[in-house]
This record gives sequence, structure tokens and C-alpha cells, in this order.
Amino acid sequence: MGELNEQELIEAKEKIESVRAEISRFIVGQSEVVEQLLWGIFAGGHVLLEGLPGLGKTMLVRKISEVMDLQFSRVQFTPDLMPSDITGTNMIQPNEQGGQSFVFHQGPLFSNIVLADEINRATPKTQSALLEAMGERTVTVMGEMYTLPEPFFVLATQNPIELEGTYPLPEAQMDRFMMKINVAYPTREELKEIAIRTTGTSVQPLEKWIDADYVVHVQKIAKQILVADNVLDYAVNVTMATHPNNEFSTEGVKKYVDYGSGPRGLQSLISLAKVRALFDGRYNVSIGDIKKVSYAVLRHRLFLNFEGEAAQVSKDHLIEELLTAAEENLASIQGK
Repeated sequence: MGELNEQELIEAKEKIESVRAEISRFIVGQSEVVEQLLWGIFAGGHVLLEGLPGLGKTMLVRKISEVMDLQFSRVQFTPDLMPSDITGTNMIQPNEQGGQSFVFHQGPLFSNIVLADEINRATPKTQSALLEAMGERTVTVMGEMYTLPEPFFVLATQNPIELEGTYPLPEAQMDRFMMKINVAYPTREELKEIAIRTTGTSVQPLEKWIDADYVVHVQKIAKQILVADNVLDYAVNVTMATHPNNEFSTEGVKKYVDYGSGPRGLQSLISLAKVRALFDGRYNVSIGDIKKVSYAVLRHRLFLNFEGEAAQVSKDHLIEELLTAAEENLASIQGK
């Protein structure tokens, strides 16, 4: 794809608005969660949704796949789930010559959107089976490599780790998620509306506004959004500030954080900020875009030390502090 076309940008913005409006016809509230999920999809990244059971995380992902006409599969993660249950397996079948041969039967990973429901209820061995698929978009079974469809996203739901029967995700797998979204409890008015919509008899089907090819098309458009040097410098400062031994880090990070984001965090900041600019119909990324996406990108990339865990320090509060400090550092650098 060549230079960014104004008409393509306008069309993409309008279609995304239509997708968002269609989803809101069924999903009550959670507008920020829906928007952030769409950021992740159009940025081509995997998303981790964390919230208590019963908040509609699974239904939200299902409805997004319906409106975007994407192939959808759901995996309920349990302690006895095996890696082959999600990747697929070779099975012996009769062939035309009268003999038998191995035939690969695809697992649920062979979809556009894979809902990994309650991902942290499975054992680390099965959680790790997702790593190749999430990182390389391939699956290897008995030495044979199979390519996953395009686009491919893992949208995983996770219960708070304080709940019984949950396993913490490995750090390497956490880093594969472009963003982590916290799903809040609905307000009083939203609860009433949920009851009205879900306990009646009328269920209206949602309209399909785009398809898999158009999702890939928007992903390519988003990559062409421009990032000025000062905005890139700010994103770099933010990433570096997540490490306690860095000159840009805040007192809170130095006191409570063991280690912070790697290069993948910076890549995610830029990719998501480009999509957010696209949502607004803009050709370039602003510092405001970086700020807005930083919470979802960094909250699962800040690893607290013992003191931070014991004090139950809010990661979002630490991020707020380092965003302000990074902007001040940028201003001082540019002023020299």
C-alpha cells in the first residue's frame, strides 16, 4: 500500500464508528472497554480482559466477532485442558488406497478471533502452548508447522488472580498481549438496562459491517499514520521510565517496581496510538494518543516488587505519575 489516501482514512473512520454503534446496540455501557478492544484488533494485537465473572466479557467478544464477520472460536480453559486441545492433533484415518494415514485436525486456534475464556484457570503448560500462536501466528504439531488464518487475535479473559483456582500467567506470555483491559462493574443505571435487554423476548440480530479482509485493510492503513520525532521520544521516555534504575523513572517506580516494559511495550504504544489517531480521522499521532493507550499497554508490564505487592500499589497510579514525568523530561531535553 502506498501513500495514505484521505478517502480511505475517512471511510475507515466511518466504518469503525458503525461497528462501535452496532456493538452498543447489544452491549450496555462498557464504551471504553469496547473502544480499547477495537484498538487492539485494528492494531493486530492480542488483548487480555480482566474482571470478575459475570460482567459480560465473553458475550462482548462474541458480539464483536459477529459485527465484524470474523470466524470465532471459544476455548474454556480448565486445569485439565491439554495443549493439543487448542492446537489440534494428528488422527489416523482410512485413505483411498485402503490403508491408514495421519490427518491433521485443526484445533480452535484456527479462527480469526480465539476467545481464551478464563485463561488463568489452565496450567502453565497449556497457557504456554499459546505462545507460538500468539507470537508467530503458527502452530507446530509433531514437527509440522501450520499457518493460522489472517487476521488472528487471541482475546483472553482472566479472573483476578486472588480468586481460588487461578494460575498467574508466565511473564513471557503476559508480554505477548498488546494490552490489558480492566472490565469494571456496571453502574446502577447500566444494571437496570442490562436486565431490561436480557430478560425480554425480543432479540435483534446484529448487522455485519465489515469482514476479515477489511480488518486487514484497516491494519495496513493504521501503519501509515505518521509519528513525529517528539512524540516518539515521549513514548521512549515513558517506556524507559517503567524501570526503577532509569533516569526517567519516578519515585513510585523506584520504590515499588521490580522491572518494567521491554521493547514490545514501546511497539505496542506506537501501534495502538496510530489506531487511536485513525479512529479520530487524523494523519498523525499526538502525545495525547500515547497517554491514552499507556494504561492498557503498561499495566501488565509493570512487575511489582515485594513491597509493592504488600502495599497493593495501583499500577495505574504509577503509570499516571510516569506519564507526567516523561512529558516534563521531554520538555527539558527539547529546551536544551
